[in-house]
Amino acid sequence: MSQHNEKNPHQHQSPLHDSSEAKPGMDSLAPEDGSHRPAAEPTPPGAQPTAPGSLKAPDTRNEKLNSLEDVRKGSENYALTTNQGVRIADDQNSLRAGNRGPTLLEDFILREKITHFDHERIPERIVHARGSAAHGYFQPYKSLSDITKADFLSDPNKITPVFVRFSTVQGGAGSADTVRDIRGFATKFYTEEGIFDLVGNNTPIFFIQDAHKFPDFVHAVKPEPHWAIPQGQSAHDTFWDYVSLQPETLHNVMWAMSDRGIPRSYRTMEGFGIHTFRLINAEGRQRLYVSTGNHWQVKPHSLG
Repeated sequence: MSQHNEKNPHQHQSPLHDSSEAKPGMDSLAPEDGSHRPAAEPTPPGAQPTAPGSLKAPDTRNEKLNSLEDVRKGSENYALTTNQGVRIADDQNSLRAGNRGPTLLEDFILREKITHFDHERIPERIVHARGSAAHGYFQPYKSLSDITKADFLSDPNKITPVFVRFSTVQGGAGSADTVRDIRGFATKFYTEEGIFDLVGNNTPIFFIQDAHKFPDFVHAVKPEPHWAIPQGQSAHDTFWDYVSLQPETLHNVMWAMSDRGIPRSYRTMEGFGIHTFRLINAEGRQRLYVSTGNHWQVKPHSLG
């Protein structure tokens, strides 16, 4: 406890007079031997450090990321121009009639800047507005050439760059990440044969089967128009009215109302392609129908 100063009752003197006095609260309560940390397992040469506690940084570079370097250059060497390409010498001062005169309407740079400002709109996604994404790579454990002719699934040594986006569904871009909602799980594979998009969620089924019902479903899920709530989840009358009129939604509703609806993080949830995919091998034979899923070494955990 601090000591009372009798001369000035509004001042207190710290009882500590060492290095810890300048940084209160910074003393660690963790064991000094580091036993609270996961044991670092050695990473074999050429392998990625996926073991818990590994101190080796993963190699996140790939051909796709290298190809993006050209478009990541800044604008240091580019002149500021109008929409028609005319160079702008001054973007901070309007044309005036004399030093203290009024602003002139002939200042087309000012008019264009104000017009652009008045009309600039970045439309938000109707669904899946809030999300996070990351670059990575995909590498099959074994060759699947006997059931599919897809090149990126036929060679266990082939590394395919991917871009994955995780998201919530109902809420806007400023909604919370912890709401009870379905999570989006979309993966873009940059294969040598083209881009393969695998769109999915963290549930293996969906609320509806026919896309004709999708706009009506989204209208029921989104916030009430007269007070714009709820934000981020669907606990209101329009949603439950839709569920009562469309019994096919109940399967996915049960998933959403379970622990799967409040995952602890994107790392502790699973991803499913939802649809059934038909695989055809190089001989043109249809081998089987499959459903896709992404399952982590870390099992699903919820916030509950």
